[in-house]
Parts: sequence; structure tokens; C-alpha cells
Amino acid sequence: MGPCYTIQPVKDYWAKYSITTEAEIETVNEMRTDANKCFVCGPGNDIGLKINFRIEGGICKAEFTPQSVHCGYDNVTHGGIIFSALDDVMANWIFLKGIKAYTAKCDIRYKDTLPIGTAVHLEGHCIKQRARLIIMQGKMIRVDSGELVAETEASFMVAADS
Repeated sequence: MGPCYTIQPVKDYWAKYSITTEAEIETVNEMRTDANKCFVCGPGNDIGLKINFRIEGGICKAEFTPQSVHCGYDNVTHGGIIFSALDDVMANWIFLKGIKAYTAKCDIRYKDTLPIGTAVHLEGHCIKQRARLIIMQGKMIRVDSGELVAETEASFMVAADS
């Protein structure tokens, strides 16, 4: 498999809208009808997490602070919420490059619990790519301590119509 810099997006998602300011990015997020109802990032999902993703230095990044409605038990964030946020930080690395892809497989390793109300950084980046398969890595890191909460490695299949 080749390195990720060989990925050739079909279209540049941001360039087609000539995005330059935060206000314009927010406008584009509202225009994302194909992901508008996404539980993690969709601005049109009333019960969603509404995480805003961005690309910085080749890494997809975001911040998230779980609330009481995201609790599993014992004031700890539900593992499914953690998994969903990590899946989406990897998927958005692909999506923000204008490529339509779907999670084919995702492995997660939980390293520590995440207490409700504890802010985290999310990071996703490409490990390698070949043809329609993209291998990604995601990390969730506590803002207060820098400790790793969970990490993922996933395979994404590029849609045939992308």
C-alpha cells in the first residue's frame, strides 16, 4: 500500500466553495446536505453531537466535551459515543477532501475512562491508501492531562461514485 499523500480526491470540497473565513465554513457546514443528519457532525440532527471538524497540517481535528446525556454509567462517557466520535474524525479527514467513503472495518482500543464534562481533542489521519481502500488512525486525547482515552484504526472503502 502506498502512503496517503498519493490520494487524489475527485473534487476539493472546500475549494469548490472558495472557503476562506470561519463564517463561510459555517455556511458550507449548513449546506452539507449529504451529511446534514449525521449523528456526530450533522448540523441538522437535533440530538446529535454537532462536532465541527477541520483539517490542520494534514490532520483532521476537533474538540468535544461529553455531557450528561452521553453517560454510560458512573458518570463515565458511553463507549459508543467515544467510538462514534473517533469513527467520524477519521471519516471527516476523507470527507473534507471531497471523497465519499464508508467505514469498512474499525478497531478500537480504550485506554482510560472519560468522565462526563471532560474536554477532549480528536485527531484523525491517513496511514496508507491503495485504490479504493483508505487506512486511517484516530485518537481521543484529554485536554486537561494529555492522556490518551482511546485510539482506533479503520479501513474506509471509497464509494464507487466518488
